[in-house]
Amino acid sequence: MSAEIHPTAIVYPGTVLGEGVKVLEHAVVGKQPSLSPRSTAKREPLEPAVIGAGTIVSTGAVVFAGARIGARVILGDQSCVRERVTVGDDVVIGRGTLVENDTTIGAMTKIQAEAYITAYSTLEEHVFIAPCVVTTNDNFMGRTERRHALVAGPTIRRGARVGGGAILCPGVEIGEEAFVGAGAVVTKDVPPRALVVGNPARVLREVAADELLENQ
Repeated sequence: MSAEIHPTAIVYPGTVLGEGVKVLEHAVVGKQPSLSPRSTAKREPLEPAVIGAGTIVSTGAVVFAGARIGARVILGDQSCVRERVTVGDDVVIGRGTLVENDTTIGAMTKIQAEAYITAYSTLEEHVFIAPCVVTTNDNFMGRTERRHALVAGPTIRRGARVGGGAILCPGVEIGEEAFVGAGAVVTKDVPPRALVVGNPARVLREVAADELLENQ
C-alpha cells in the first residue's frame, strides 16, 4: 500500500512518505521556511521532510522541510510542524496547533487543539497537553543581544499533564507525571508527581497514585 495524496495537497520534491501515509485536502508537506532577516532560527540547508508509515496529514496541515514525523501520527486540520521538529510514534497533534522549530515530541504524546509549542521545547513520552496551552522561550521578549544564548523552551517530562490555557514560562521543567492545572502560569520548575495550580503556579498536593502511568 503506497501513500495517498489528495489532488489539492502539495508534497515537495524529496519528501519521504512511508507506507499508508495520507496527505489530505490542501495539506503541504516539505515546505521550506521563509525567515525574517532578524529571525534567530538556524539557516543551514534542510533535509527533506520524513513522514512515517500510517501517519495522516489532515486537511490544511503544514509540515516543513527538516521535520521527521513518526509512524501512526495524526496531524490535525490546520496544524503546523516547523523545521527540525522530531515527532515520535503514535502522537496526536490537534487542530490548529503550532509546533515551532527545533522541538522534540516523544511517542504517545497528545497535544490538543490550538496549543502553541514554542521553539527549542522538549516533550517526552506520554505527555498530555490540553487545548490552548501556551509555551514560551524568551524571557527578554526580543530585546537585548544576550537573549540569544538563553533562549529555551520548556522541558516536559514523561507522563506529565498540562491543563487547558496554562502558560509555561521559558526554560521551566515540568517533572515526570506532574499535573499543571488549567489556567496556571508556571514560572519555575514543577517537581515530579506534583499537582500545581494558580498564578504563579504553586504545589497543591501530589498526583493521586491511581492516575500514574504505572497504574493504568
